[in-house]
Amino acid sequence: MDRSIHEQVVEDLYTEALELADEARAVFDLRDEAGRDKAPDQLRIAMSIEGLRTTTRVMHILAWLLNQRAYHAGELTRLQLLRHGTLGEERLSDPDNMAILELPTRALIRDTERLHARVKRLDEELRHIEHRSSDPVRSMQGRIAQAFAGR
Repeated sequence: MDRSIHEQVVEDLYTEALELADEARAVFDLRDEAGRDKAPDQLRIAMSIEGLRTTTRVMHILAWLLNQRAYHAGELTRLQLLRHGTLGEERLSDPDNMAILELPTRALIRDTERLHARVKRLDEELRHIEHRSSDPVRSMQGRIAQAFAGR
């Protein structure tokens, strides 16, 4: 992937992740609404569990994106990025919890799951490209193919 395109994709994803993080903070901040104290225990537990999963998911995304930005800014080497810039493991929402949450809360959770899936695909693509380019046999085959392409 072209570096400038990758940088723009990272910046766009970073903006989206920040917006989702702010929305998640507002939705799952259980201190703000006095009415939540009167909510059934099952709903409060579902909100706590899914809130933790959602905010953790968003923080994993943001950490990955911040590592990508640091690499593009020259603050991390390619090797450091590959070793320490992995995306945190996804923990999907629990269907039972989702069934009792309000529709806007479910939509927010699904948005964060979709964003995580997009970032995961990007991460896997970048690691695949890096693996192919670091394979000496493939590298030699590529150079040979280029040398004979002009003939």
